[in-house]
Amino acid sequence: MNSQDLPMLPDHQLLVDHFVAVCQADERVIAALLVGSHASGRADADSDLDLCVITTDDAFDDFLAGRQDFIRRLGEPLFMDDFGVVNIMLSILSDGTDADLIVHHESQLPHIFHGPYRVLMDKKSILAERVFPWQPETRPEAEQLEILRQQIYYFWHDMYHFITALSRGQLWWAQGELEILRAYCLNLTRLQHDFSDRGAGGEPYFKVDQAVAIEQLAPLQSTLCPMEPGAMFQAVVVIRRRYQELAPPLAQAHGIAYPADLDRLISARLEKLRDAHMNPGIQNRAF
Repeated sequence: MNSQDLPMLPDHQLLVDHFVAVCQADERVIAALLVGSHASGRADADSDLDLCVITTDDAFDDFLAGRQDFIRRLGEPLFMDDFGVVNIMLSILSDGTDADLIVHHESQLPHIFHGPYRVLMDKKSILAERVFPWQPETRPEAEQLEILRQQIYYFWHDMYHFITALSRGQLWWAQGELEILRAYCLNLTRLQHDFSDRGAGGEPYFKVDQAVAIEQLAPLQSTLCPMEPGAMFQAVVVIRRRYQELAPPLAQAHGIAYPADLDRLISARLEKLRDAHMNPGIQNRAF
């Protein structure tokens, strides 16, 4: 849907106005839009700008090749990268604006949007009265199932590493593994709430406060602990408990064999680690 004009921070409005002027002067560009949170009315002072250009079909490849130069016409970029997605360029400009440039071409129009948008410029009226039906972004089911399988099985591999690190008193390594184990639980929480969640398996913390209810994250709050052996051991016990609440039901619901033998084997090793602190000759064991 084409959203109504919505209030915007002055600096953001200045950049959008400049973006429109640059697009107007570029013969390759036939339309410019604002998408994302600024188009849907969910933006706040920290939101980025999602700027979209639509080129002619003939100019698309040329525009993509020079998209970094296009961004430089908007401001001085201190950071630019496409993160492997050829038609999107993420940038941070010297004025502090986080701006994403999204590039499409005219013949892609029926398939490129899914949600609110705001027309900023339309040289050929290609967007007049056009409706883009909602099409939620989803992964193929087989790919999502593989992500779930990885979260369920890889957890125990990293639990093994955590036990090794803590038993050796290598606290930096152990703390890193603790973070990885917590991330598995966040991914499983996201998948339990919405199995189609594309954030699971990628950046589990990204907008997790919006993806799931805070109450679902509460069991993991106490695991954000100091780098001290006793606190870290207690944290991993909480993480394992939360994993065991999430993983078996998810595995059963989606036809994945839960690694019960692996659970028993490594959980037993974790319990031995708890008992080993009684040995005064082993450094840093103070659980």
